[in-house]
Amino acid sequence: MSGRVGGVAADSHPTSRAARPLRLGTRSFGPSELVVMAIVNRTPDSFFDRGATYGEAEALAAVDAAVDGGAGIIDIGGVKAAPGEEIDAAEELRRIGGFVGAVRARHSDIVISVDTWRAEVGRVVAGEGADLLNDAWGGVDPQLAEVAAEFGTGLVCTHAGHLPPRTRPHRIAYDDVVADIAVTTTGLAERAVSLGVRPDGVLIDPGHDFGKNSRHSLESTRRLPELVATGWPVLVAMSNKDFVGEVLDAPVDERLEGTLAATAVAAWLGARVFRAHQVTATWRTLRMVSALRGDVDLRIARRGVV
Repeated sequence: MSGRVGGVAADSHPTSRAARPLRLGTRSFGPSELVVMAIVNRTPDSFFDRGATYGEAEALAAVDAAVDGGAGIIDIGGVKAAPGEEIDAAEELRRIGGFVGAVRARHSDIVISVDTWRAEVGRVVAGEGADLLNDAWGGVDPQLAEVAAEFGTGLVCTHAGHLPPRTRPHRIAYDDVVADIAVTTTGLAERAVSLGVRPDGVLIDPGHDFGKNSRHSLESTRRLPELVATGWPVLVAMSNKDFVGEVLDAPVDERLEGTLAATAVAAWLGARVFRAHQVTATWRTLRMVSALRGDVDLRIARRGVV
C-alpha cells in the first residue's frame, strides 16, 4: 500500500481550497491527501498496546508493518501521555534516541515524527533524522520550537488545555472550547514561524482528550472546519481515546469502530493527518473518504465494465 491516499486537484473538496502545503522530510503532501501517522510507542505502559512495542525488535517490526499498511508518517514516543512513573529526559532518550536513527536507516523516505515536549530530546532526535516534532503538550518547553527552526524539522502545535505534561483534566471548562483551541494553536504556529520554522512544516492539533472532557472532544470534532479555516494543516489524534470509549461505553480494545467513524467524519471536515494505532483499517477508511470526495479513483474496476 502507499502512504498517499489523496493527490488530485487541490480544489476538489471545499475544505482544501485555501489549504497550506505540507512538506515533511522528503515528502510533500498535497492539500487533498489524507495521511496516516502510525503510533509506535517505546514505552512499557502505553494505554493501548501495553508495552507491545517497548522492545527494539518489536518496535522495528511495528514500523515495518505500519509502512506496509499505508502509513506516511511514523510517530515514535518514549513517554506515555497519562500520569505514571516519572520519566526524565535521559530515560526518554534511552528509549527513543538511537531508535530514530535505526528507523531512518531502515526506511530512508518515511517521515519520522517524535512525540516529545522536551527541547533536549528534540535536539537529539532531530540530529538522528527526525522530520517532525510532535509537541502534544502545547509548547510547555518554548525552546522546542527553536530546535525545530534550527534543524529544519516540522512542528505539531497542540491544544492541551494549558495543562502541564501528563496531567489529566479535572472539571475543566471553557467559554468556547473551539475558540480556545484556535487561538492557542494558531498562536503557537505563528510563534514557531517567527522563530524560523518553515510554514509548510507546521500543523495544528485540537488535542482530543488533552485538557478536555469527552463532550469537548466531540465538539472539537464536529467544529473542525473552524480550525481548517485557519489555513494550517490539521492533525487529529483520536485513536481509541476515552471520548470514543465514553460514547460507546467500550473498553480500550473495543473502540475501533468508533475511532474509524470519527476518523471518517474528521477527514470529510478537512483534517489531513490522522494519528492511529490500527494503520490498515485507518488507511482503508481514509481511502474510502477520498474516493467519496472524488479525490481518488477506484484501485480496480470490474463491476459493469467486464
